[in-house]
Amino acid sequence: MNKQIYMYFKTLSIGLIIMALSINSDAQNMPKKQEVLKAITAANDYFMTEWSDVSKPIWAADKTRPSNIWTRGVYYEGLMALYKVDKQKRYYDYAVAWGEAHKWGLRNGTKTRNGDDQCCGQTYIDLYMIDPKPERIKDIKESMDFMVNSEKKDDWSWIDALQMAMPVFAQLGVIYKDNRYYEKMYEMYMYTKNVHGDKGLYNPVEKLWYRDKDFDPPYVTPAGKSCYWSRGDGWVVAALVRVLDIMPKNAPHREEYLKTYLEMMQALPPLQRKDGFWNVSLMDETDFGGKELTGTALFTYGMAWGINKGLISKKTYKPIIAKAMNAMIKDCVHPNGFLGYVQGTGKEPKDGQPLSFDKVPNFDDYGVGCFLLAGAEVYKMK
Repeated sequence: MNKQIYMYFKTLSIGLIIMALSINSDAQNMPKKQEVLKAITAANDYFMTEWSDVSKPIWAADKTRPSNIWTRGVYYEGLMALYKVDKQKRYYDYAVAWGEAHKWGLRNGTKTRNGDDQCCGQTYIDLYMIDPKPERIKDIKESMDFMVNSEKKDDWSWIDALQMAMPVFAQLGVIYKDNRYYEKMYEMYMYTKNVHGDKGLYNPVEKLWYRDKDFDPPYVTPAGKSCYWSRGDGWVVAALVRVLDIMPKNAPHREEYLKTYLEMMQALPPLQRKDGFWNVSLMDETDFGGKELTGTALFTYGMAWGINKGLISKKTYKPIIAKAMNAMIKDCVHPNGFLGYVQGTGKEPKDGQPLSFDKVPNFDDYGVGCFLLAGAEVYKMK
């Protein structure tokens, strides 16, 4: 470990001592592993029953979309995470059927530069790694090669795109042992972080990300507080986790992703609500405050992964994870597996409001995916 990364570990540990003491005073027990598995299985079973036809187009917001768009891609990321901890053949078969239904293709073809179109490739590649049939990887590789062979680097003007596309670059870098994928990913990531908008979408002081280039800082809530959208920052956490999990230890620029991950892990704990959730507007509970699953699930996923990899303190973060996971299981999971308190698609706190236990979001897939990612990673905790 080099000196820079060591200093982040040291700063993280010292900076969270007081917070850890306050959290422990309100500590909850971790849900039992079987309780976690039961909850995520129920959510997934509900979804698989509702969408038994994997090729069925999605009708939402007065428009029909193919079922290989990003919202469904995130669901399948979660399904593959569930499959890794509970290898039921029906999960694998369901994912393969989805890929086959779309002929392993992307919504707008292989010349698309849109990360939302490329998200499905994460699952295509996961399935290729299990059974390396060329058709499973052909189109997604062609699309990413199109990006690699281009000088353009400003495509990711919204932070959601980092989660949608970065893991694909990392996966291909590993499979083909080709650093060009890592270099292009880094070039585009750093443009998003430091250039888009006014001075980049990342605030190194508050260690959080503005949602997109249209929200140039200072972007504030009606109450005048910095506005960071929970799920948007959750997408960045997921992107960093998935890339770090995929890349080999000696891959180029890994330390940049680790540094930013640790910074975000430092920023998020003080913003957790007493009930275990994070507000959709992370720093302002008056800006459509309340329970919300997707951002909470993505932060929980990131923290559980960090503990499982030995990157963050189990003593400090386990109580945070326990509160979040208990809250999601208790307050969001219906008896039939439907998930409440899922914010609909959008880009800021006001979108899809108000939320409730019974409200059906405009898309019902990515919320399940986020919950499966979190639950599967929590399930792996010792």
